[in-house]
Amino acid sequence: MKATNPELVKELNHGSRKALARAITIVENELDGYEEILLNLPSGNDVPVIGITGPPGAGKSTLVNCLIKQLLNRLDASSRGIGVISVDPSSPVHRGAVLGDRLRMKEHFLNEMVFIRSLATRGALGGLSAKTIEITELMRAFGFGFILIETVGVGQSELEIAGLADITILALTPESGDDIQVMKSGVMEIADIFVVNKSDREGAEEFVKNLAQMMSVTHIGTPEQIVKTIATQNEGIEKLIEIMLKILKKQSAADESSLLAEKAYRLILNRQMHGIDKEKLKTEIAAVLKRDKKLNIYRFANNY
Repeated sequence: MKATNPELVKELNHGSRKALARAITIVENELDGYEEILLNLPSGNDVPVIGITGPPGAGKSTLVNCLIKQLLNRLDASSRGIGVISVDPSSPVHRGAVLGDRLRMKEHFLNEMVFIRSLATRGALGGLSAKTIEITELMRAFGFGFILIETVGVGQSELEIAGLADITILALTPESGDDIQVMKSGVMEIADIFVVNKSDREGAEEFVKNLAQMMSVTHIGTPEQIVKTIATQNEGIEKLIEIMLKILKKQSAADESSLLAEKAYRLILNRQMHGIDKEKLKTEIAAVLKRDKKLNIYRFANNY
């Protein structure tokens, strides 16, 4: 006999990973009763959410692997481990996640203290799935010690992570130097920590120097927020975690209310857009164009 949704939430609160996985599936796919699950979630779960973003090739997945290893050693006895949300590009065939993290994080996949879930972007902009907020709250309710979110890696459009994570880490490489001028007006401004990964490569010191100089001129951050890492060798990860924990300690009630307001805004926006289907729009516009070639798209949208 299947558990009802309130029972599912109760099982989730008691540490059932099967209940967590099932609840995520129901919420992600908006199956019957998904709103009931969300409405029954307990509030006040103070679990740090760490977002890792940055351009493709910056080594985000390797960085996440290293963070998992180190953070597992810092969990208290009551913690139920570490939750990982890996947002992957959608498959063009079935619209689901490509499941790249299954390969990249295989050393942690069978660890009972690590829960990894792939989410497909399903065409959403911002490097995140439209359901990431809800699924993060499910993971908070479960009682993980930390939640890590790795975005898909699409550059400047990954601004959404700042409205979800307590700390946003921007992963860069020494080769990112030419992109700084482009990034600084967007994704650079949302980062709490700048990780220069693959810092054993040529030009790393010069890149760090230029990054620090740019930060001081633009007031985007301070050089203390820059961490050099070589994730493949686990170098610099301990320092990165120390800075993360320091930032978490300094966060104020104003920071919390600002973050909650951003989440509420996105949830309200998603709810208002619920039921708007692009394929249905195409069909309706095609029908209008058959009657009148001079379609005023603003009037159409305003009356929709």
